[in-house]
Amino acid sequence: MNPRVRPSLLAALVLTAPLAACARAPDTADAPVATAAPAAVTAPATPLVSGLPDFTRLVEQVSPAVVNIEAKVGARRSARSAGGIPEDQIPEIFRRFFGPDFPGAPGQPGPGGPSARSVGSGFVISDDGYILTNHHVVDGAEEVTVRLSDRREFTAKVVGSDPTYDVALLKVDGKGLPVLRQGKSAALKPGQWVVAIGSPLGLDQSVTAGIVSAVGRTTGAGQQYVPFIQTDVAINRGNSGGPLLNTSGEVVGINSQILSNSGGYMGVSFAIPIDLAMSAVDQIKKTGKVSRGMLGVTIERIDSAKAKALGLNKGALVNRVEPGSAAEKAGIEIGDVIVSVNGQEVATSADLPPLVGMLPPGTRARVGIIRDGKSRTLDVVLGELPIDGQQASATLDDGQGGAPAPASKADLLGLSVTEMDARSRRQLGLEAGEGVLITGVDGAEAREAGVEPGMAILQVGRTPVGSVAALERALRDLRKGDTVMLLIRGAAGVNQFVAITVGAED
Repeated sequence: MNPRVRPSLLAALVLTAPLAACARAPDTADAPVATAAPAAVTAPATPLVSGLPDFTRLVEQVSPAVVNIEAKVGARRSARSAGGIPEDQIPEIFRRFFGPDFPGAPGQPGPGGPSARSVGSGFVISDDGYILTNHHVVDGAEEVTVRLSDRREFTAKVVGSDPTYDVALLKVDGKGLPVLRQGKSAALKPGQWVVAIGSPLGLDQSVTAGIVSAVGRTTGAGQQYVPFIQTDVAINRGNSGGPLLNTSGEVVGINSQILSNSGGYMGVSFAIPIDLAMSAVDQIKKTGKVSRGMLGVTIERIDSAKAKALGLNKGALVNRVEPGSAAEKAGIEIGDVIVSVNGQEVATSADLPPLVGMLPPGTRARVGIIRDGKSRTLDVVLGELPIDGQQASATLDDGQGGAPAPASKADLLGLSVTEMDARSRRQLGLEAGEGVLITGVDGAEAREAGVEPGMAILQVGRTPVGSVAALERALRDLRKGDTVMLLIRGAAGVNQFVAITVGAED
């Protein structure tokens, strides 16, 4: 159509339309009154997919109790953090979520620099203003601001925090605040649905869902007292401190960590069990700090080789008892296998620290052990775990003491041994009359177990050895094919049981 004639045609249609209507209008006196046709009613579309979880009601009810937290962090915190770390040296595994401007990131303030920002999440646990979040969200904060979903804003006081559990308790001056109900994290099972709400990457009130992947996870040294809940819920920086909820809308955990090679979500997330967190809250309210019970043993897991030697496949194997500790006073010995604490099963070595740590110092605990294949129960009055307790370590130099010993049954284990002199014992932190020095490792099974020259054999099973002759006596009844447990002391002063089969082929 020619665009120049289109306006005139439109004008003609507009002008003639009402006129035509008038011409066709019937005489209302003679014609029946026309009725309007009923509007068509469109039925809602039938869902094509059914049976999927719908979290809308849950989110509507619980989201008002989820808060955004912003902490202003000054030079004091920056000095404790990794200020100025080159980008290619920033650890990627189990990194904390500090938000996009966390201190220590490339380009962020370092020691003595201006204040930085830590961004995270939290949730209200009482209507008078107590809020729970992660320790690392507010660690070193000079000022903490809490924002609710209704845009109310409060300045929060840090009542107390605990870096071991990674829990912090805040208090704001508010009344009648929305509160999350507490669930039971101990009741969680792999496969159950869970929901997270928080502020990932600064996006407030973001909702993600998934399932519990595992329970009782440990994520490395320093956090053996936290039996983490592993999920596949999408978690990113800024989710830290936010709630993990069950399908009843009850909080069962505090989102804390991810396992990532990139710094972003990769399908593995970790939450602190709410049972553990609330026990810390109770202590912080009463004393301002968290104290943990201590048994006074070092333990190791039971692998398949040790299970064969011990005749059992569960528990925590004791490889050292600290002098003067609660364990020593109660009669726990090296070689014992701890299988329960107050009736709760210790299935693996990772189960023991959280069970003991949750009990206050001075608690009388009933510890179930297996010794020489027989079950026993010992009463232990727990000590207190030092906040900054560290084990002293020794360094072994290249010198080896003593003369080579003649051929012995140790050869059947793929080991060469010799007597220890005072210098060797001093380097390994041993007393006079303790240990036999390993000078060579020829057996493949011993090498795979981590045995190295310079280590010392302290026990064969439950029998202490302090000389080659004592070692020979302890090994004399073993036959080819038997599996023997050796307690080994390494160069760092750490004891470890290893299981080696006598006469195993290389």
